[in-house]
Amino acid sequence: MSATSEKRHDDAAEWVARMDAGSWTAELEAELQQWLGRDEKNAGALLHAQAVWQGLDDAVAERPASSNDNGPWGWHKWWLSGMAAACLAVMVTVWLLPRGGQEYQTQIGEIRRVPLADGSIATINTASDIDVKLAKDQRDVVLERGEAWFQVAHDRTRPFVVTAGRVRVVAVGTAFSVRREEEGAQVLVTEGVVEAWARGAEGHKIRLAAGHQAYVGDNAAIRPEAAPPSAVDRALAWRGGKVELVDETLADAAEEFNRYNERKIVIRDKQLASERFNGVFRVDDPEGFVRAVGQSLNVHVDDDGRQLEIG
Repeated sequence: MSATSEKRHDDAAEWVARMDAGSWTAELEAELQQWLGRDEKNAGALLHAQAVWQGLDDAVAERPASSNDNGPWGWHKWWLSGMAAACLAVMVTVWLLPRGGQEYQTQIGEIRRVPLADGSIATINTASDIDVKLAKDQRDVVLERGEAWFQVAHDRTRPFVVTAGRVRVVAVGTAFSVRREEEGAQVLVTEGVVEAWARGAEGHKIRLAAGHQAYVGDNAAIRPEAAPPSAVDRALAWRGGKVELVDETLADAAEEFNRYNERKIVIRDKQLASERFNGVFRVDDPEGFVRAVGQSLNVHVDDDGRQLEIG
């Protein structure tokens, strides 16, 4: 392996480790995209690193402690030394992928990017919980709560199925998000095509292409709608740690901020709840949003240290 190739795989391994560590930020996402854009081979190196990451977890856990270990990166060179062989094993013998369920959770305000053992990526939104099980004939994800965006590695022999309550979403190689709600789920497709339906109503499916979304109810009701690029960007701005508001009511905006923060926004003046607002804010900056509302609408706002009040 040339020095350039070795450096590429070294960088890819570090990126995967940083993804798996949680607390993925917009700044890290921007750095990753810059690294991917420097060389078209970087994307392949990243996929290889993602594919073997979980498969090596057991080996790392069983490896005897070494006096040469230096913190969380001490085993890095050892990891890289077996990388080529491990990549080959994963690509040739898919049945060796982990088959037991793996659960991933995020706390309020946490956004986590997780590489899956099949090469897919799950970006998990605030206060969410997913359970992943990769089998020889199918890849299953259960969205217990919250929201996640999936970039699915292409594999026609193993459909990628997301279950959110009674709602099912199936894809082969595509990118889409699922947000679980009280009585159904919102499905948004950013790449490729998915099918969605409610359990027990398999004859009543909807096929969604990139740029489309639909609400699928537990009662099998389906409400499709087009999602122009600007709407898709807004809906998935959370992946970069942002909330983008375009003609949103204050009530809906406050609800969105409250998903990401322990300190809640309360609208005291109910007449203000239907007022419309525009702006781009960090998900962890409800204070900035409340200040902007106060200045824009000339209304009283209050921060008592426990919650943020409007009106």
